[in-house]
Amino acid sequence: MLSVLGLLIVVIVVVSMNTGYMRLSPSEVLHTLSGQGTPQQKLILFDFRLPRIVISLLVGAGFAVSGCILQSLSRNPLAEPATLGISAGAGFAVILFISFVPASSAASIFMLPLLALAGAGLTAALIYVLAFRREEGLSPTRLVLIGIAVAAGINAFQLVLALRLDPENYQFVAIWMAGKIWGGDWRFVQALLPWILILVPFSIYKARVLNVLNLGDQTSTGLGAPVERERLLLLATAVALAGACVSVSGGIGFVGLIGPHLARRLVGPRHQILLPACALIGGLLLLTADTLGRWILQPSEIPAGVVVAIIGAPYFLYLLAKSRA
Repeated sequence: MLSVLGLLIVVIVVVSMNTGYMRLSPSEVLHTLSGQGTPQQKLILFDFRLPRIVISLLVGAGFAVSGCILQSLSRNPLAEPATLGISAGAGFAVILFISFVPASSAASIFMLPLLALAGAGLTAALIYVLAFRREEGLSPTRLVLIGIAVAAGINAFQLVLALRLDPENYQFVAIWMAGKIWGGDWRFVQALLPWILILVPFSIYKARVLNVLNLGDQTSTGLGAPVERERLLLLATAVALAGACVSVSGGIGFVGLIGPHLARRLVGPRHQILLPACALIGGLLLLTADTLGRWILQPSEIPAGVVVAIIGAPYFLYLLAKSRA
């Protein structure tokens, strides 16, 4: 199944390289990749489309793995970075920084993941404190509801901040909140890639721990697992993944919700296989959404976050109705 997902990603990558306002045929793409294309074709492919394709794959993988960890830790099928407010917290930190420092400067590009991590971490801590009850522990339903409420509050602050910006920065914030892959050059790839290359393999390394934690706290403790330490470590990993992805992708939701559910249907609940499947499905989903967004209304463009939301919102309502049944 993983090989099939990999093949589908290759197909969508080829389609995405041929999709855009300036169309490149498959033969022109091959010639350009081999170094025989025209300067214009090289500019389109290497400076615009390929960085965006790579970022879409990395961001989709990061969001899906983060969502899988959050769903496993909370034992709640509705948990993901967006619904828990983590993405909103990371985004607020990014927007606040960009309001004062141009996002195009080299130093700011590599600072964005760190700032997003700080915003996401503070938001996650706030939600955890508000959702935790000493008598009941951490209620999965309360966790999601508080996350949605906190995200709504942060989004309101973002809107207030946006209204105070100059027209250029306001346009950027509006695009960011819609979920457009805005970090579209190789510098953003370099800023995001280390986070994905470190945290996704680390998550897979911790797959057995996630399997044990899914059995419940009492059983996990009986099996010798340091429950609280591992839970906090995995939660920090999920928050860091979401924050790093938000820093270059904007407010994209539902990838962390849909990816893990599709992966469980395809490969089952064992995290040794589930997490790699989540990474592949998340990358495939976001790249497909970004490609469709560039193709549907040419020469205009629909942000990838909007395309994903069209798919994800009905699925979220289905899961919500199913959880109440």
